[in-house]
Amino acid sequence: MHIPDGYLSPQTCAVMYVVAAPLWARAVAVMRKTFTQKTIPVLAMLAAFSFLIMMFNVPIPGGTTAHAVGGTLIAIILGPWAALIGESLALIIQALFFGDGGITAIGANCFNMGFVLPFVGFFIYRFITRGSAFGSRRRWIGAAVGGYIGINVAAVVAAIEFGIQPSLFHTASGAPLYCPYDLSQAIPAMLLAHLTVAGPIEAAITGGVVAYLGKHHPEILKLNPHERRESDEV
Repeated sequence: MHIPDGYLSPQTCAVMYVVAAPLWARAVAVMRKTFTQKTIPVLAMLAAFSFLIMMFNVPIPGGTTAHAVGGTLIAIILGPWAALIGESLALIIQALFFGDGGITAIGANCFNMGFVLPFVGFFIYRFITRGSAFGSRRRWIGAAVGGYIGINVAAVVAAIEFGIQPSLFHTASGAPLYCPYDLSQAIPAMLLAHLTVAGPIEAAITGGVVAYLGKHHPEILKLNPHERRESDEV
């Protein structure tokens, strides 16, 4: 799902940086209010885990890749705003030092994988699991479903960013200046790879880790500010 340099126009990249900037600012503000000494090292470890699994890429025809992300897992453990920070750090390091994802596309990649994916996945998880015990089957099922849907929604958003390029940016003769694939090609290509490969892997990782934590270390799941808030209300 990493968008490389040259696939989005400079104008699109600039817009995505403008969209991402206030989200980063909001995430930092939330973390300052909710994070403790216990949660900072957990975020570092989860970001490192996300960095690792994102390095196992499956090429998709057209120049991008399919891979697990781990964003929903971070959101479940620490909250979606923390997931935005953790995923953004991993993506920025990958772009700057490993060439995985373009530097000009950092804003777009962080929006897709750091914002869309964990927020969608987390709220689906919350919808399925609200009121359930940490060791409940609903927890790992909700985590798996959230992870699966979250990564596929993010893939569609990335495909839309690709697919609008030929229509918006082309030569006088109609030749695309950036990504050459329109929406009818970009969306099926991205969805096929994520529905069949990356999605199931994301679901297995997210559901499996949450099942283990719910059974053996529920205190880690309680680090999420949303979980602490519910406990205080009860």
